[in-house]
Amino acid sequence: MKVLVLAVSGLVVLVVALILYITYLQQQMRSINRQLDKRLSEHTRQPIHLQIFSKELSKLTININKCLKAEENLRLKGIREEKQFKELIANISHDLRTPLTAIKGYQQLMSGSDLTEDQRKKLQIAQKHADELGRLIEHFFEYAYLLNAEPKLHLERINLTNFVAECLAASVSLLEENHLALHLKEAPPIFVLADKELVNRMIQNLIRNSVQHAYGDIEVKLETAQAADQAVLSFKNPVKPNTVIDPSQLFDRFYTGDKARSRSGGLGLSIVKLLAEQLGGRTSAALQDGMLEINIELPLGS
Repeated sequence: MKVLVLAVSGLVVLVVALILYITYLQQQMRSINRQLDKRLSEHTRQPIHLQIFSKELSKLTININKCLKAEENLRLKGIREEKQFKELIANISHDLRTPLTAIKGYQQLMSGSDLTEDQRKKLQIAQKHADELGRLIEHFFEYAYLLNAEPKLHLERINLTNFVAECLAASVSLLEENHLALHLKEAPPIFVLADKELVNRMIQNLIRNSVQHAYGDIEVKLETAQAADQAVLSFKNPVKPNTVIDPSQLFDRFYTGDKARSRSGGLGLSIVKLLAEQLGGRTSAALQDGMLEINIELPLGS
């Protein structure tokens, strides 16, 4: 009988000890979760630590800290590489301007010389390509500036409906040169809170992008987004049949849908995305039934 009592007592003590141990383990797991939540919410870099000793938990904590350290190293490496890339873009865009200026200067000198008709045609082709290169370099320079500069916004309440119409009217000659028609859908006055200069640069980039890649007339629409305090400006145009485009990548720098093409989307749409985000907006694109639609959302002005 005495042995039975001792056995039961020992079993009770063991059960109690197990319950306490499990309770301590649960507390420690909750502590680890709290520490991880703190790292995510407060962006701290403190390693995870244990309050009690447990071989398995200690091993788990060590592995978690190793993973967190590796992730931190990757993040810092990405920041350094992005900074180096920005500096590279700025340096290249600056260095390209000098030889291009010299090329254009010599082309102007040649245009004043006695040339045959064939030579003059070839010179005009060279000047056309030099002008295109100049536009690409300007985009390159603008993109580098936007990446490195702290935005100084001059926000004001803008009648976006009228402003878009004015920008499009100023581009009529460019559209006519490229044999493109533009259709602006009528819209009531829509006001946004934005920087007029940045909005103008976005619209001009969208116009140039449409002129360069549209395979037909361009449709422009302005409306307010449903269930959101946003104005939506849309540029829509047909694309060349069998053109391969990934709308989710259109705003990536230097993206080109067709790898065989010598001309890419360049930086125009990447600049549009940067400017929209600086104004608290966003960009999106969609391709359906051969029609490419690019949208810009901007905060409404109260």
